[in-house]
Amino acid sequence: MRDLALTLALAPILIPQVAWVRFRAARLQEAAGPREGVAGNGPPLRLLVLGDSSAAGVGVTHQEDALIGRLVARLAQRHQVSWRLVARCGATTTTVLQNLEAESEARFDIAVIALGVNDSKNGMSRSRWQKNYKDLIMLLQRCFGVREVYATAVPPLGEFPLLPAPLRTVLGRRATFFDEDLRRIASYQDAVRYVPFDFPMDTNLMAEDGFHPGPVIYDRWAARVAEMIG
Repeated sequence: MRDLALTLALAPILIPQVAWVRFRAARLQEAAGPREGVAGNGPPLRLLVLGDSSAAGVGVTHQEDALIGRLVARLAQRHQVSWRLVARCGATTTTVLQNLEAESEARFDIAVIALGVNDSKNGMSRSRWQKNYKDLIMLLQRCFGVREVYATAVPPLGEFPLLPAPLRTVLGRRATFFDEDLRRIASYQDAVRYVPFDFPMDTNLMAEDGFHPGPVIYDRWAARVAEMIG
């Protein structure tokens, strides 16, 4: 209730700041390139990456430099990777659940999820966030055969350098709460592993909008996930 009261009190300041951030973020496009393919040699590994604009590669020009490209490049050193990317700007747990139901049938061994920014900044309740994420995990396991889910942390919006105050503080608190919920969900399920997002939020490492990852962060993120997958 305290956070709600604070948000309402700051609404005259937050509303134009949110519009400004959306305007800057909308200037960047999703990375170009294929969204499924096969790469590498070795034991087969079926990989699904799904999420929002960060999973879609906003901040770099081509998918080769985005999360999926860097992750496949690493995993392909040890596996024959059959991969698919399901990601869109603005995606939330709600829209991903809806879109997955329309996806063509396929089986995957591993799913990497990058969601939470839009859920937290769009005003979704924590109870809905938790239910949606649990439902998403169940859907992946039941309908797509996923054995392991790698749940990327909700990025620390309070550390994003170009977010104006007080918006940075308000979003930062919500992102922290949502991330705590995600840690808890992962801790209760053996098949779900939490992937920390503990890279420095340096303007030199981020995209020009100050909101999306740049190529260095995508590469480090992919390296972290690949190391956890093994």
